[in-house]
Amino acid sequence: MRILTNEKVKALFLKIAAGILTYILTAVLFFLFLPDYALPGVFAAALSVMLMIILCCWRYFCRQDEILENAAEQITEYIAGNLESRIECDEEGELYKLFHRINALASILSARAENEGKSREFLKDTISNISHQLKTPIAALNIYNGIIQEAEELLTVREFTDLSERELDRMESLVQNLLKIAKLDAGTIVPDKTPENVADMMTDIEKQFIFRAEQEGKILFSEGEEDIILLCDRIWVAEAIGNIIKNALDHTRTGDTVRISWKRFSSVIQIRIEDNGSGIHPEDRYHIFKRFYRSRFSKDTRGVGLGLPLAKAVIEAHNGTVEVDSTLGKGTAFIINFLI
Repeated sequence: MRILTNEKVKALFLKIAAGILTYILTAVLFFLFLPDYALPGVFAAALSVMLMIILCCWRYFCRQDEILENAAEQITEYIAGNLESRIECDEEGELYKLFHRINALASILSARAENEGKSREFLKDTISNISHQLKTPIAALNIYNGIIQEAEELLTVREFTDLSERELDRMESLVQNLLKIAKLDAGTIVPDKTPENVADMMTDIEKQFIFRAEQEGKILFSEGEEDIILLCDRIWVAEAIGNIIKNALDHTRTGDTVRISWKRFSSVIQIRIEDNGSGIHPEDRYHIFKRFYRSRFSKDTRGVGLGLPLAKAVIEAHNGTVEVDSTLGKGTAFIINFLI
């Protein structure tokens, strides 16, 4: 019987059984050896056993009442805001199983409350960061528009119109990246995975940046096996790898090289984006995937710190990992591994 798994319940039943057995033995002894006193003796024994059973039950139920009161107090404390409050349940039995489940429920609710608190804090920080990031291009646009309104030469108008367009592109990129990250965080985007040839995908991505590389005097090339197939959402993976390549071009100089390579191993498909540019400062290496993170050593004044976090989110949504290996002044390598 499951009710007997609790030691206190088992002890109560044993005491009652011992009392009844004692009564039976006493009655038998009286009838065998003192038959003249059997009736009063049996009555006295019955009364004694009954009082003993009542006393044992009274103590047991008083203890149970204390346990339930303590449980009620702990629940009240939890409701009042003490999320660490828990019911003591270091014994066995159905009641303690119930306490275990209540504690488990409290832990789940506490974890959710903590996550909601972190989400609110993140939302507050994100809004603050967005406001900060938008201030610069908006202020620049106001200045450019003021100059355009006062400009008399067509060349000046064109110059500042181009600058305005660049700032608008920057704002659009910021908003689009934020929307993409928000959708990934919310789980509203499920990658539409199809078998894709990695070589074809890398060639298409390279074409997006080859013109910029040529304009900046940088070398961009790719190499890898031709028959590797990756199950992925081509659009999102291209977005992630494109952001990493853009980051590499942002941190290389004229004459530097950005190399894209891929290879299949026994359990993963690995894609590497390597450059021989400025490298990442050791202080920044563990923060580059944080949103809106800007290194105090970086000379990039246009980036908003969303490209790499977005790339990481997309790769992880494909059950992949991304790591970075960098030496300051010598270059950086981003290593992406997709499980087969």
